[in-house]
Amino acid sequence: MQERTSLEDSLSGIGKVEQQLEDDIGMIELGEAEGDAGVVAEAENALKALKKEVARRELEALLSGEADGFDSYLEVHAGAGGTESQDWAQMLLRMYTRWAETHGFKVEFLEESEGEEAGIKSATIQVSGHNAYGWLKTEAGVHRLVRISPFDSNARRHTSFSSVQVFPVIDDSIKIDIKESDVRVDTMRSGGAGGQHVNKTESAVRLTHIPSGVAVVCQAGRSQHKNKAQAWDMLRARLYQIELKKREEKAAADQAAKTDIGWGHQIRSYVLQPYQMVKDLRTGVQTSDTSGVLNGELDDFMAATLAQRAFGTTGADIEDVD
Repeated sequence: MQERTSLEDSLSGIGKVEQQLEDDIGMIELGEAEGDAGVVAEAENALKALKKEVARRELEALLSGEADGFDSYLEVHAGAGGTESQDWAQMLLRMYTRWAETHGFKVEFLEESEGEEAGIKSATIQVSGHNAYGWLKTEAGVHRLVRISPFDSNARRHTSFSSVQVFPVIDDSIKIDIKESDVRVDTMRSGGAGGQHVNKTESAVRLTHIPSGVAVVCQAGRSQHKNKAQAWDMLRARLYQIELKKREEKAAADQAAKTDIGWGHQIRSYVLQPYQMVKDLRTGVQTSDTSGVLNGELDDFMAATLAQRAFGTTGADIEDVD
């Protein structure tokens, strides 16, 4: 039913685009016939907006991977550097939360580990909505921040790194067999940002898949039983994602980015001082609106990465095609 609804929405959207195109062309012809420049200008602006909508739908059509339509888990991990990187990790978490909420996705906090002085060491959220994984998978990698440190009394410039990992929430139709003997189960006290997102009872659960080294933590609920069940779902999803990447022949590069949070592995650079610029190192897309990006305006970066993966171009290039 979900697939059917998605296809119906896509077909309905195409029909609306075709109708809008006919209406706009008709308005231009009418305006020209009556010598009404205002009507012509209004219709031309509508055509420009329609062009952007078509470009967006073209990019969405690229989200046809096996897991693209699924909900998504997103993890943020602070790199080396203590308070600086932990504060940067929290900024990234806020950025993705804002992006998700702006696009109508539901966000649920599953795990959050506080930093010693500020920020977070790590956090995991679940983003629920159609194509959540398809969009967010473009954000996996290391993110680099350059700024004047608010924690440095000498106001020196610091470089910080944090990594983002993304994997799909799989449903019951996908079977992932895991031997219980291959998994170590640890329980611990939950902890988070002042209890804002997670509770602090003895209910947190960590599962470690010994053969692969993959570990997941869930502390969202007060029930250890529910947290354990959620953690098993997360573990199956992580192992499924790894298999997907192997099939896509990208596992080696992706794993290298995850194991070293530092120079040489970053996908995007955020510079706040001495100038302001966010630049994606994969596609070359950049903007000086750093505030907008950190408030969740990521669509241009995501679109460019999707387009590059599909046919070696960027979202901007698609939009310029007549």
